[in-house]
Amino acid sequence: MSVETRNKTGFEYEWDYSPRVSTLLGVFTSVAIVGWLVTVMLTAIHLFAIPAIPADAPVQGSIEVITSPWAYVFGIPLATLGGFYYLTTIGLALWWFDARHPLIIKILTPITASGVVFSSYFVYLQLGVIGEICPFCMVSAGATFLLFGLELAVLSKSSTPSLTDMMGDLKHVVADTNVAGILVPVFIGVATLVGMFAVPMLPLPEAVPFV
Repeated sequence: MSVETRNKTGFEYEWDYSPRVSTLLGVFTSVAIVGWLVTVMLTAIHLFAIPAIPADAPVQGSIEVITSPWAYVFGIPLATLGGFYYLTTIGLALWWFDARHPLIIKILTPITASGVVFSSYFVYLQLGVIGEICPFCMVSAGATFLLFGLELAVLSKSSTPSLTDMMGDLKHVVADTNVAGILVPVFIGVATLVGMFAVPMLPLPEAVPFV
């Protein structure tokens, strides 16, 4: 195993990473990006496709799932909230590649675990309550489970101090971080999701019907 220490900022502990950790977190980042892309597509369906469906039109399949009462939180599509979840995991993964500090790995654990809990509930709603399946939603659920599995694999390949021991060094980790390199990609992702909500509010011309 390779040993990485950060004595220049005064850390009083060491940590060990297997050479596989970088690969695992690279796959983790790729899966999170796929999950984010799925949430972008689902958000687009909510904003641009569903409004075109007549109110009295019968719906079934994936459309029934994403138009159900459980598909929104305070009027915001769950897909959009999922997009922010994936951006959080992407940002933390990028932060690890920049700082390579085990504190980031420990922070990721409860976040990915919460993704599994919420995704499990949403899968239950599809199979047990709504009785229909949304393929995009299931891909997103699969991504959250895979992210948690990869996080557990990273932990198993790492020898790290406890989260309590490291929390006091958070400011040192942040001070050594290339913040722009992490926040710029995340900001682009956030701007994409927010911008999609702005498009329907633009004063666009009415569609001209074909003759």
